[in-house]
Amino acid sequence: MAGTALQIIAGLGNPGPEHRLTRHNAGFWFVDALARAHGAQFRAHSRYHGEICRVTIEGHDLVLLKPQTYMNRSGIAVRALVDYLKAPVAELLVVHDELDLPIGVARLKLAGGPGGHNGMRDVITHCGPDFWRLRLGIGHPGDRSMVIDYVLQRATPDEEQAIVGTMPAAVDALTTFLTEGAEKAMHRLHSRTPGDNGGNGNNGNGSGNSPGRCNGDNGNGRNGAVSSAPDA
Repeated sequence: MAGTALQIIAGLGNPGPEHRLTRHNAGFWFVDALARAHGAQFRAHSRYHGEICRVTIEGHDLVLLKPQTYMNRSGIAVRALVDYLKAPVAELLVVHDELDLPIGVARLKLAGGPGGHNGMRDVITHCGPDFWRLRLGIGHPGDRSMVIDYVLQRATPDEEQAIVGTMPAAVDALTTFLTEGAEKAMHRLHSRTPGDNGGNGNNGNGSGNSPGRCNGDNGNGRNGAVSSAPDA
């Protein structure tokens, strides 16, 4: 079965050490983990208003992007890279935190609206809606008035470990997406039980070590995907 074409993976988040561990930076955590699994490092590029690196997964060359424009202006950076690479918007995957999914759940989706996510709203403004999304569930605080504080805070240790725990399965799904197609990738990811890292956690690309080095980071299980990711 043919894979689904992809050129760019943009993880959404806010720059700066004060934001690095917050729920809203789950998109950064994912691309950091992916870069680390492939021995790549991000470098700042003013042309793209962000940090980029290049990885090759199963023969597919991808550019990873972390916009440094702050979340609400993420579309500026994504559009700049799309234009430079002359990439079809359909070959863009945007990874972001998702309030409307339970913690520990990840979902792939093509097109749609922003779902109340300001970073996604700006990407849609600049690129249109017809790109792929990888939504990483962070749960909802239960009251709309609490959302801003919730996403800009660090999760509890158990919640953080659950968010981090979705990432090896999401990395495996990305490999399936590229090699066997989006439909099979979505089936595998969406049928996953929370807490199950999926597949063999490796797929031959080192993804088993991706974001969740929670076991044994300083012995407190609190640094996980985040502290072991390359520093911005």
